[in-house]
Amino acid sequence: MAPQHRRPLTRIAATGFVLAGVVALSACSTDATEVNDEFGFATAEQDASSTITVWVDAAREPLAKAFQEANPDVPISIETYDGNAGGSGSFQTKVSLFDQSGEGWPDVVFSTQTNDTSWAAKENNGTQAFAAPLNKGFLDDDFLGGFTAGALDPMTVDGTVYGLRNDLAPVSLWYNEKLLDEFGYDIPETWEDYQELSDKLAADHPGYILGSVGDSFVGTYVYYWGAQAPIFQLDGDTFSSDFSDPKSVAMTNLLDHMLANGTLVTDSVFSATFVEKYADKIVAMPGPAWYAGAIFQNADNVNAPAGEIGAADPLYWDGGEEVTGNVGGGVWYASSHSANLDAVKQFLEFVISSDDAATLASGLPAYDSTASTWLDAQAASGYFVGDFKAAVQKAASSVWGGWGFPNFSPETAYAEIVVPALGEGTPIADVTDAWQEKYLNEAQVNGYTVAQ
Repeated sequence: MAPQHRRPLTRIAATGFVLAGVVALSACSTDATEVNDEFGFATAEQDASSTITVWVDAAREPLAKAFQEANPDVPISIETYDGNAGGSGSFQTKVSLFDQSGEGWPDVVFSTQTNDTSWAAKENNGTQAFAAPLNKGFLDDDFLGGFTAGALDPMTVDGTVYGLRNDLAPVSLWYNEKLLDEFGYDIPETWEDYQELSDKLAADHPGYILGSVGDSFVGTYVYYWGAQAPIFQLDGDTFSSDFSDPKSVAMTNLLDHMLANGTLVTDSVFSATFVEKYADKIVAMPGPAWYAGAIFQNADNVNAPAGEIGAADPLYWDGGEEVTGNVGGGVWYASSHSANLDAVKQFLEFVISSDDAATLASGLPAYDSTASTWLDAQAASGYFVGDFKAAVQKAASSVWGGWGFPNFSPETAYAEIVVPALGEGTPIADVTDAWQEKYLNEAQVNGYTVAQ
C-alpha cells in the first residue's frame, strides 16, 4: 500500500500528472520486431540524448530528483501520479492507452502495487509487454544478486524478473513503551495476547487504542495476510478465496471483538481525525516497516517523541507458525519501449542501491546493502526503543508465502464492501460473503479460473 506498500508505501497524492501530458513523454513507438540478444527483448532504436520520462508517486519524487541532481548529464523528466495507490488501476489504464496509440510510454514507472507484474509482463493486443525483462542481460547479475532473498519473487514470471522491489513492507508490532510501562502491560506476542490486551485496555483505559482498520491495506495485508487467512490466493491461473477457513474466521472474530470494545477504530491512519484523536493514545498497533517514517517520525502524522516507540516481533496464532503479512513494497519498472535504456539502467541502479536510496527511504529497502545502512541509521538515531533492527529483520524473514498476486488488488473490494459497513457499525462477519463474492467476481473478470 508503501506502501511501501504499498501503497504503499507512504500516503500518496496524485499531483501534477495529466493525461494531456503524454505528448511530452519521451518514449516512442517500438518499431523493433526482433529480440535484442543482449537484453532478451525487442528494443526501440536507441538514442542516448533521448529524455527518459519517470513516473513516481509523491513519496518517491525526492529520490528521483536526487538522481537528477547527481546526474545532470542524464536527460530526465519527472512526472508525479498516484502510484497506483489502493489498486486504483491508473498505471495499467494509462499504459493500455499508449499501447493502443503505439507511442507515449514512460521509460520508468514506480508502482505501490506488487501485483502489477501480472499484467505488465504480458503482451497487450499485439504490443509487447510494457515491463522489460531485467535478468536477461539488461541488468548485471551481480546487481540483481544484491536483493534480499525473496524480494523479487512477486516480480518474477517463469524465471524472468520484470520489476525491482523498492522496499520491503513486512508487518511488525509497533508499541509505545511509555504507555505500556505506565499501564503495566506486556508487549503481546500472539493474536490471542493482542485480543486479551484489548479487553484490559478497554476496561482500564478507554479511549486508548491498538490500531485501526479504516484503511484497505491494513484490513487486508496486516490482519488477514498476517493471520494466514486464505482469502486471496493464486495457484497458477486459479484464484481462490475462503473466508470460512478457521484462520479467516478467527481473524474476522478478533477484529469484530476489538471494534466492539473500541480498541480498534475505523479512522484512516493518514487522516487528520486519526492524528487529532489518537496520536498520543496508540498503545500498540501492527503495521508495516514503513510506519517508521510514514506514521511515527512524520511531522504531518503521529510524530511521536523519541524514546517511546519500538518495533516488536510480528503477532502470530498461539502454537502456529510465526509468520506475518506484508503491506506493499513498491516496484520500479523499466519500459521495454524506452529509447534510452542506458539512462534507464543508470536510474534504476541509483534508486535501488545509492546512498540516497538509503537516506531518503521511509521504510526497509529491498536491497541488502541499502537495507543495512537504513537499519543501522534507525538504530543509531536513538528514536526507537528496544532492538529495532532485530525486530524488523525478523519480520522481513517471516512473511507468509500463501498470499496471491493476481492482476487485481485486494484493497478495492475491502474499500467497496468493508469500509462502508464499518462506517455503519456493521460487523465484518456480516459482509464476508459479499467480500468473498467480490473477489471471485474480480478474478473471473480478469480471466482467472475460480475455485469454488
